[in-house]
Amino acid sequence: MTAHGASREATAAARERLDALTDNTSVDATKLADELAAVTALLDREVSLRRVLTDPAQAGEAKAELAQRLFGSQVSGPTADLVAGMVRSRWSQSRDLADALEELASLADLTAAQRAGTLDSVEDELFRFGRIVSSNTELRAALTNRKAGTSAKGELLRSLLGGRSAATTERLVTRLVAAPRGRSLEAGLESLSKLAAERRDRMVAVVTSAVPLSDPQKQRLGAALAKLYGRTMHLNLDVDSEVLGGIRVQVGDEVINGSIADRIEDAGRRLAS
Repeated sequence: MTAHGASREATAAARERLDALTDNTSVDATKLADELAAVTALLDREVSLRRVLTDPAQAGEAKAELAQRLFGSQVSGPTADLVAGMVRSRWSQSRDLADALEELASLADLTAAQRAGTLDSVEDELFRFGRIVSSNTELRAALTNRKAGTSAKGELLRSLLGGRSAATTERLVTRLVAAPRGRSLEAGLESLSKLAAERRDRMVAVVTSAVPLSDPQKQRLGAALAKLYGRTMHLNLDVDSEVLGGIRVQVGDEVINGSIADRIEDAGRRLAS
C-alpha cells in the first residue's frame, strides 16, 4: 500500500464509522460536527500532538488510548470514540488526520441537514454563495482579510445568510471562513458543495446557459445526463449571456458544449444506439 493510499483508506474507514454512528438518530449530528471541528482546530495548532497521534512507530492501540485520555473529558463519547478509531489507522502525513477530521465535521453537518430535509437547499446555497464570492471582489476581500477578526467576518456572514439560508449552510460557510486551512474561499466552497452532492450519492453538473432553462428543459437535461453517467445528476444552474444561446455542461473534468436541443437530442441518439 502506498503512503497516499494509507490515508485514503483511513479516511474511507472513518467515513464508514461516521455513517454507522449517525444512522442512529439519537446521535446529535450537529454537536458531533462542532466537536470534530474543535478537534481539527486543536490538531492544526498543536503540530507535535498531531505527529504523535499519527506516528507509525507507535502502536495503534496506544495512540487510541492517548486520544481517549486527551479528548474523553472534552467531547462526547461518540466523538472521542470516532477520533480514537481514526488514530488507530495509518496515515501518510500527520496533516491528513486533521484533513479527514474536518471532512467528517462537514459530513456530520450535512447529515443534520439531510435529517431536516434541507440538504437540497444547502447544496444550492453553497453553489450560489460560491458564485457570489467569485463575482464580488469586495466581499471576497472582506471574508479573506487576515487582519479582520473572526467575529467581524461572522457578523458579515450572519447579515448575508442569517434567515436567508439553511442553518447548515451558514454553519459550514462560517467555519470555512474562520478556518480556511490554506485553501481559497472558492475552493473550500466547491469542496463543500461536492460533499453535499455526494451525501445524496449524486454527481454534480454545472450547467451554464445564455438564458434560464425551463422546467421541461431541466428535466430532460437531467434525465439525459443521468443515463449517460449512470448516476442521479444534480444540476447547478448558472446564466451567462456570453454562452450565446447555447449551453455548457461540466461534470467533473469533462466539459460538454453545444445547444440545449442538440445535446439532448444527441444524448438520446447515443442511448438508443
